[in-house]
Amino acid sequence: MTEENLPVASIIPAGETLISSSAPVSKRWELSVRCGILLGLISLFGSSITGRVFHPVLDALKTVGPMAFLVRPSMIWATMGSVLLIFRTALWFCYRPAAPAGADEAPRLTVIIPAFNEGPMVEKSIDSVARADYPADRLEIFVIDDGSKDDTWRYISRAARRHPHLVKALRFPENRGKRAALEAGFRQGRGDIFVTIDSDSVIEPQTLLAIAGPFRNRKVGAVAGKVMVFNRAEGIIPRMLHVRYILSFDFLRAVQSTYRTVYCCPGALSAYRAEVIHQVLDRWTNQTFLGHPCTYGEDRAMTNYILAQGYDALYQRTAVVHTNAPVTYGKLCKMYLRWDRSYIKEEIRFARIVWKRPLLSRIIAIFDSCITNLRYPVSYLIMGLLIAMSWHDPLTVVRFMFMIGLFSTINILYYLHSEASWDFVYGIAYSYFAFFTLFWIFPIAILTVRSRSWMTR
Repeated sequence: MTEENLPVASIIPAGETLISSSAPVSKRWELSVRCGILLGLISLFGSSITGRVFHPVLDALKTVGPMAFLVRPSMIWATMGSVLLIFRTALWFCYRPAAPAGADEAPRLTVIIPAFNEGPMVEKSIDSVARADYPADRLEIFVIDDGSKDDTWRYISRAARRHPHLVKALRFPENRGKRAALEAGFRQGRGDIFVTIDSDSVIEPQTLLAIAGPFRNRKVGAVAGKVMVFNRAEGIIPRMLHVRYILSFDFLRAVQSTYRTVYCCPGALSAYRAEVIHQVLDRWTNQTFLGHPCTYGEDRAMTNYILAQGYDALYQRTAVVHTNAPVTYGKLCKMYLRWDRSYIKEEIRFARIVWKRPLLSRIIAIFDSCITNLRYPVSYLIMGLLIAMSWHDPLTVVRFMFMIGLFSTINILYYLHSEASWDFVYGIAYSYFAFFTLFWIFPIAILTVRSRSWMTR
């Protein structure tokens, strides 16, 4: 289905369009994709067990002698990864979003939108929240201008005048950071639930009722929304990221939600139980790493604090936000570098927090984290082997390209389950793009993990 056939959300001013949360898919399509996923998994697991996928690599390794033994750990990891993917798929089949809150039972909601040098996009973000389907008497919106040096305050003020009974605008005289801006909203908000939305993001009309639904369960402390790319029509990079975001949320976070341990509730759209926020707010605000204040990664940090308190973190597929993604390679690298630094810090914390989770959640999370984190050394090992083998057998590169395409095609089936769109080809392209152009980011993130620079602000 082309983008022109997708419905247009009413929250965007005339003359602009917003791609819907997904292209409509039929039950027959869903069943066909699920069958394709099952066949792909059977093929992948069988190939991993028998080693057929690796036979061309093993043959090529005979030409490099001593390095041949290095492929065995990669084969073991690939087999374990296949087991993990099968297990994740079984959990994914079981995932169901919680029912949205009804208008008569909707809790008091405080929406917090921090902004810095955002320009006109912040006004769209505010309007999308103010016009959402949510009882106005139970909604308040805090918008914090974090010392912007452009015209962001003008757009915030204009939106506040348009929605005077909903929007409360705050302005810092100088930039204090996103964490400080969120803190101001957390301390002044009166809602039972806090919702955080990035200022370069817009929500769909039903999002607020949807994200409030899971909080009927008193054990739920945090809920992650579904993030999609707002500006996906602006280039190849945002189109690739759109597919990656769908896989990250509609697959990975859906899986994590089944064992009630979503690792990161994203800044673009998350909701938190207010009483839990107040329990951890001082620690979160003053968080340090190796003696330095933490200035980014506030979303995963807050998720970790909430999990540490014994609450659950879920994913709500029906709560949809559209956020701007980088359109250039440079900005993409800066975003990923910041994310990986945060990932390293919070994975270290999560390694301690996971032991506080219920037994079944703990076992699944440990298995998932161990196999997932091994992808870094294995990826660099494979890259080194590929370089070594290419000198002796250039066809090795061709074989490896085929393997990347094969594995990424299986992953793309999960995307097609969510969206019947030809954009899936950008997901396949991303696999090659990431392997050859983004491999350096994680090592640099390790070496610069103490950096406090936001880079993209």
